[in-house]
Amino acid sequence: MRGFAVQAPSGVVMIRPHHFTPNPETAADNVFQTADGLRTAGEIAEAAFDEVTRMAGRLREAGVTVHLFEDEKRETPDSVFPNNWFSTHAGGHVAVYPMFNPSRRRERRSDVVEMLKTRYRVQDVIDYSGLEPDNVFLEGTGAMVLDHIGRIAYAARSNRTNEVALERFCTHFNFEPMLFEAADANGAKIYHTNVIMCVGTEIALVGMDSIVEPARRAEVRQRLEETGRLVVDLSHAQIADFAGNALELRGRDGRFLAISARAAASLTPAQREAIEAVTPLLPIEVPTIELAGGSVRCMLAGIHLAERGEQNATLSA
Repeated sequence: MRGFAVQAPSGVVMIRPHHFTPNPETAADNVFQTADGLRTAGEIAEAAFDEVTRMAGRLREAGVTVHLFEDEKRETPDSVFPNNWFSTHAGGHVAVYPMFNPSRRRERRSDVVEMLKTRYRVQDVIDYSGLEPDNVFLEGTGAMVLDHIGRIAYAARSNRTNEVALERFCTHFNFEPMLFEAADANGAKIYHTNVIMCVGTEIALVGMDSIVEPARRAEVRQRLEETGRLVVDLSHAQIADFAGNALELRGRDGRFLAISARAAASLTPAQREAIEAVTPLLPIEVPTIELAGGSVRCMLAGIHLAERGEQNATLSA
């Protein structure tokens, strides 16, 4: 299949929070959030810091370039999920997104964008954050799961995924929008598309039962299969364990699927065999981060940009 390097980035941005906590402001529409009544706030923050540190180390060991930024602010509890406020695209394009919750708008960082401009070939930055006063939101690659090969933007309608913003993004970045309704086993709306869907180069993990409309569900499957991908169906229970919240990356030994240990444990032997026949799994322990309703994929902002060259190799975050 063509486009091996297109779908799976070899570099990522991660944010290491010093004061992590599940965000009460986002709990109303994120049913994946859970409380931890056994640890103090300080213990939770320390555990989250350590999980990010270990995850960055695991990815670097696998040959992925990790740009690790520190967040010492208390007013940005969800900063560990940078994929929501920006994305990067082949051809030198960066998008900055409008965020639903006010606390999440404070996560946008000029130093991250400046690093991208320094290390990589950035032609332009398209900033959609000006849509926020009009209550129009599109939370990056949380709201959209992008097929960079087939040029399709899969998106579940929610407070955080506005159809107008989606259409505008797709026009600018040459994607076909594929919008659908999605809900969990109890009928609660899915807040971010990337908790039910992961699209890799040759495989896709999808909570098909989460897509409400049968006709749209069949269309999503058809579009994935016609690009040559093996579709692995995930149950509602597996989605609740973040099995859909994975990201294909490219390391020194080729492509692999970064996924949480909890998510990997939820897979059946048959599913795991099917996935690993195509892409090796790299399970990573992030139980504290998962309290906030996101997992490994949410923690990674993939870099789909060309590097500037060896002269800037010493510049890093």
